[in-house]
Amino acid sequence: MTITFEIPGDIEERLHATGTDPNQAAKESLLVEMYRQRRITHHQVAQALGLSRYEVDGLLKRYDVPLDISIDEFHAEVASLRGPGRG
Repeated sequence: MTITFEIPGDIEERLHATGTDPNQAAKESLLVEMYRQRRITHHQVAQALGLSRYEVDGLLKRYDVPLDISIDEFHAEVASLRGPGRG
């Protein structure tokens, strides 16, 4: 899905001046907010952004969002770390 919106030129300039990709920043912000509202899971954030579990943890920390992982997600993560047939 592609989402587009306009932002004022001065904000765009500020983003570019700091080396920030406005598209990536908007995508991260949306996904982090959806996670904060418990509308998507930690795993879904990782998939949507192409990040590892630990990279998502860092992203959430940058946005001051506490980790909120369900027990099912925790068990799935443990199983994936063990590898196929080991768990």
